[in-house]
Amino acid sequence: MDAYAAMTQATALVDRSQSGKLALSGPEAKAFLNGQVSNDIEALEPGSGCYAALLTHKGKMLADLRVIDTGDELLLLCERAALQSLFDALRRYKIGFDVELHKRTLERGLLSLVGPEADVALGGQTPARHEHANVAAELGRAPVLLIRTDAGIDVVCDSADTERVKAALLGEGAVEVDEATAEIVRVEHGRPRYGVDLDDSVIPQEAGLNERAVSFTKGCYVGQETVARLYYKGKPNRHLRGLRLSEEVQPGTELLLGDREVGRLTSVAASPRFGAVGLALVRREAQPGDVLDAGGVSAEVIELPFA
Repeated sequence: MDAYAAMTQATALVDRSQSGKLALSGPEAKAFLNGQVSNDIEALEPGSGCYAALLTHKGKMLADLRVIDTGDELLLLCERAALQSLFDALRRYKIGFDVELHKRTLERGLLSLVGPEADVALGGQTPARHEHANVAAELGRAPVLLIRTDAGIDVVCDSADTERVKAALLGEGAVEVDEATAEIVRVEHGRPRYGVDLDDSVIPQEAGLNERAVSFTKGCYVGQETVARLYYKGKPNRHLRGLRLSEEVQPGTELLLGDREVGRLTSVAASPRFGAVGLALVRREAQPGDVLDAGGVSAEVIELPFA
């Protein structure tokens, strides 16, 4: 079975052990993190989780992260590009709280199962069906944490156990693919990635993240004023959009509407299903259905997701 078929029809395995991982423990871990990030951390219960953003005081994104409540700690999963900013902010502001910050990046492996049959490879040990649900289990005679994602299930284990856990999953029929190949599914799903599509110039609403990452009913957090003002009274100047390309071009290619630059491509993928596709933050005057010029290549603006 080829890699794309595995990701879309069966189960693919992507080793993402190099991604960022931190943890918070202690009786005030939730209260502390709730004041730092955009989503409602205090509402979490063991076995659940959420997606959130760490913002500047002006509402710009320093990091995005998944917060996983394991019952013993809050496991924080992020892109490696965002790890240092997240660590520095948490270390700086935890003073005065009964909370401990732990580095987990090198201590934990992370294997992503991508595809509709991800549960099959786990032999019945699966988390609940909602995103971020998590449960402790065992694979390859090693303890693991299983976390539901939008595309499948993440498997977190001790670094020393990563290879035998991987072997157990491959033995159950998972097909190993590399990160570059897995990017096709991410782009099809319209999920922006920090360090690729997102950086410290982006406000969550511009990237379409309010529904996933922002609570408008929780208490105060860093950057809240800007995010709330834009949501209730303003209109973002940019939106995350899909681009259907007549052929592949390089990320970073400027996008022109007439003779005006309205954005730059951030992600590009060769989708067997949709052809050449991309993601970009484009100015609001470039509406779905408009055709932009991407370095001489036509780029039709599409509402996300493609799939």
